[in-house]
Amino acid sequence: MEQQKLNPAIVYVLAIIGLLCCCFGGLGVLLSAPAFFIAQSGLKKASLNPENYDQGSVKAMNTAKIVALIILIINVVYLLMTIYRIYTVGWDEIMLQSQEMMEQIQQNQ
Repeated sequence: MEQQKLNPAIVYVLAIIGLLCCCFGGLGVLLSAPAFFIAQSGLKKASLNPENYDQGSVKAMNTAKIVALIILIINVVYLLMTIYRIYTVGWDEIMLQSQEMMEQIQQNQ
C-alpha cells in the first residue's frame, strides 16, 4: 500500500498571508486560525494511522503547525492591543492621529 502524504502548503500560505494581515488590527486571525486547525486535523489523522502516512510529510506538517501557531499568537496579541487601544483612547482620537500623520507625510514630500 502506498503511503499518503500530508500537504502543508495550504497551511503555510494561509499562515503567511495571516502574518501580512496582522497589520490590519490583528485580522490575520481569520487566516492563521484555520491554518492551525487544518494542520492539527491532518496531524490527528496521521497519528491515528501512522503506518499509512509518510513520516517526512508528517514532520513537514508539524513544522507548518508550529509556524501557524506562532503567527496566530502574534495576531491575537495584536488584536487584543488594538481592542485595548480603541477602548482606552477612542476611535475618534485614533482616526484624528492617523489623519495628522498623513498630513505630515504629505507636507514632507
